Amino acid sequence: MPVLESTEFTTPHIRRSNATTGPKTLSKTPIRKQNATHRLPKTKSAMGRNAHPLLYLGIGMLGMLILWIVLMGVVNWFNTTMDDIHYGRPRTFQTDQFVGHSESGGVPSHFIAVNLYGRIEVIEFPGGDATHARIFLGPQLYITGNDLIPATLTFMDVNGDRKPDMIINVQGSKIVFINDQGTFRPLHADERPQVEQFLQQHGP
Repeated sequence: MPVLESTEFTTPHIRRSNATTGPKTLSKTPIRKQNATHRLPKTKSAMGRNAHPLLYLGIGMLGMLILWIVLMGVVNWFNTTMDDIHYGRPRTFQTDQFVGHSESGGVPSHFIAVNLYGRIEVIEFPGGDATHARIFLGPQLYITGNDLIPATLTFMDVNGDRKPDMIINVQGSKIVFINDQGTFRPLHADERPQVEQFLQQHGP
């Protein structure tokens, strides 16, 4: 019986990686630390402590100015609103007065003072009769908002002739019309000193 020769089989050597070997550790790069002496921005409180006292004074004065402007605006609005209620638009004032002009029927004359675009005009209805109406021109106003200024009328004897004269009151001024020959006329230059003295003593 033939004898088989034993053949030696060799397996190739396989290199295995070491399972226990972990990943390589990377070298750490040193991080540069920030300079400890680096200054942070100033806070608001620090800036406030360093502010000049005149800054607070200026802010206070500015606030007072704004408050004053707002207050004056409110006062002007209130005055204009009250004038709208009392005198309307255009500004109109009406009154009745016995002045001796066609009043034999016992009816007083009717007067209307109106501000038309800054011109003060007075309309008289003698004895209440509109068919004989008369118009007297008063002053022309030139200030801002001149059409919103009301005018009123008062009547008193300013020259001692026992007849009521007509006085237009507008913005603290008094314009006198003398009651003469059944109508009113402007004041003459030679009458002015006497009338001004009377108004200072007995002004309406």
